[in-house]
Amino acid sequence: MKSNYRTKSTIKVEGTSRPVSEQPLQAKTIVAIPCFNEELYIGSVVLRAKEYVDQVVVIDDGCTDKTAFVAEKANAFVIKHGSNEGKGAAIRTAFDYAKKAGCEALVLLDGDGQHDPTYIPSLLKPVLDGKADMAVGSRYLGVKSSTPRYRTWGHSVLNLFTNLGSGVKLTDSQSGFRSFSSKAIEALSLAEKGLSVESEMQFLAREAGLKLAEIPVSIGYHTRAKRSPIAHGAGVLNSIIGLISRRIPLFFFGIPGLIMVGFGLWEGWRVVRGWETLQAFWLGPALLAVILLVVGVLSLFTGIILHTIRSFFK
Repeated sequence: MKSNYRTKSTIKVEGTSRPVSEQPLQAKTIVAIPCFNEELYIGSVVLRAKEYVDQVVVIDDGCTDKTAFVAEKANAFVIKHGSNEGKGAAIRTAFDYAKKAGCEALVLLDGDGQHDPTYIPSLLKPVLDGKADMAVGSRYLGVKSSTPRYRTWGHSVLNLFTNLGSGVKLTDSQSGFRSFSSKAIEALSLAEKGLSVESEMQFLAREAGLKLAEIPVSIGYHTRAKRSPIAHGAGVLNSIIGLISRRIPLFFFGIPGLIMVGFGLWEGWRVVRGWETLQAFWLGPALLAVILLVVGVLSLFTGIILHTIRSFFK
């Protein structure tokens, strides 16, 4: 595809809630790369990506190195955040730019060299053919990836919670290598600022009735993780739980509430049976039964009330 780029194209966005302040070039296909301190890899990623799309956009999310400078030298259109806002905020900026550019398909990939740009046509095809609104590159669909085992375990947990909460099954819910149709770009009103933004997309895609597809991709791990894998995974999991509690409160609060009520009734029955058969009052089980019943009923009614409020606003 023929590329069309600006020179000296850096623009600044002081807050991620603001729209892009400069009129983007019209482009049918765009690759957007959210970045934070990726000066070692961003140049090669941009050069390889621009072979497959009309324009490459780099979102400099408050970088303190030469990421923006290198990206400009590689002829990318650079948008700079005034400070580090998080990956989700950078993706919102990319979506805003894509809307203004009137693109038919947007591809997201990371700037650290883990995502192989040669898979871009595979991700674009189902979107451009109208077969999918969001195509997710999965490292777990048969193409060999050098994914460390601890990441595989962590992804399994995050996949479980994301798939269960969203009602959409994906093999790689945390993949940042994905493409979007213009319909998806308009429908996905992202709120998450951090690394749980991919999970949020899955929830929003279900709510908007978007068509999803998964494409096998290979992902390489060339350097050590910037963040602690445990802290990273725990943070994403905490955000996913928050997404579940806000979007399906009846499930999040109601199911545990019913379980606690059930155990409370069982413990209460044991106390009654103990009094009838042994003439003994078991104080500990009786207190436990009361606590389980009270907390369970409160949790159940909390879920019902929040579900009703959510349904009203929807």
